[in-house]
Amino acid sequence: MAQKLSKTAKRAKAVRDTKAAKTTKRKARKAQNQRIGQKSTSDIHHTKNGGTKRVSVKKNRGNFGKGTRKEG
Repeated sequence: MAQKLSKTAKRAKAVRDTKAAKTTKRKARKAQNQRIGQKSTSDIHHTKNGGTKRVSVKKNRGNFGKGTRKEG
């Protein structure tokens, strides 16, 4: 479901999202996911210690039951 944002807010969000996606940490994680091989049935979760584990899409995108509102 798309967010209901004004044109200026939508533009600002696009800039923020692009900036976040192009950080060196994020680029490294994307490259690692591609090397591992993403499956449509699960997500690759990056752990705090730098490792990865395969988890269900529901758990990973739901922030493991904590919700995504205060994710960061």
